[in-house]
Amino acid sequence: MEKVYPRHYAERPNLLEHYSNDELYARSRFGRDDIAFICNIVRPHLERVTLRSHALTVEEQVLIALRFYASGSFFEVIGDGLAVRKSAVGHVVHSVSSALTNLLGQFVKWPENEDDMARTKKKFFSSGGMPNTIGIIDCTHVHIQAPHAREWEYLNRKGRHSINVQLVGNADLVVTNCVVRWPGSVHDARILRASHLFQKFQQTTPDGILLAEVQQCPCHNKRTIERLNGVIKRRFACLNYLRVEPQKACHIICACIVLHNIAQTRVPLHEALIDGPPPCAEVPDLLPPPPLQPEELYEMQ
Repeated sequence: MEKVYPRHYAERPNLLEHYSNDELYARSRFGRDDIAFICNIVRPHLERVTLRSHALTVEEQVLIALRFYASGSFFEVIGDGLAVRKSAVGHVVHSVSSALTNLLGQFVKWPENEDDMARTKKKFFSSGGMPNTIGIIDCTHVHIQAPHAREWEYLNRKGRHSINVQLVGNADLVVTNCVVRWPGSVHDARILRASHLFQKFQQTTPDGILLAEVQQCPCHNKRTIERLNGVIKRRFACLNYLRVEPQKACHIICACIVLHNIAQTRVPLHEALIDGPPPCAEVPDLLPPPPLQPEELYEMQ
């Protein structure tokens, strides 16, 4: 008769108890109370009924995903530090990213009423002296590994594979609109013209102006979108390079945008607690758009 050996599981550390608030921030970009808030909003998407005796809790799943977003490290390296297998880390990161992507409409919002519009204009005028401004728009490239399908469409003008992400931000560096769906070869102007935001501005008279980074405007306002792109990539180092397929990369990018907006309202960016080099500056893409059809991914208006 074949002998059956019992399974032995490595004991997983309780990171919320093991680390101080500053240590949690340095490793996941959020403190204890903020992690609890994130766990609560994704719990309906991640909590499952299971008969497994060693299943990952929602808190453990969120901490694993936050560690990946903050470091951009390999799944195996993250798993070794948390006593979790590489395959489990990958599954958790994609599950949490999908859950946060489903909440994009809750945390990425265009000014909804006249009071919100007035506050946005006032902050832009106070910070840069530009009147009647409701947002600043620009695109940034998130580099990815070469995809297996339609690889050539993701090559940007620098010869690297990427997703071209359109962001609109306000004076508080909060993302108010995003388009996360286009390959890196697509021109910024085409992304704007194909967006719902452009259609909205064409169909109705906008109560304000949307500034592009290349326009002549006061220096502080001109740099707001550059600072927004830099803060997001500085806060979540995974956005400097993603080793996943385009659709999963779009999930991760959307998740980081949601987390960035949560962080801007709850957690200041402590530069002293963030290591690693700053993100590279982007060179404006001035090439004409190629004739191609994008993959159906994500756009949040």
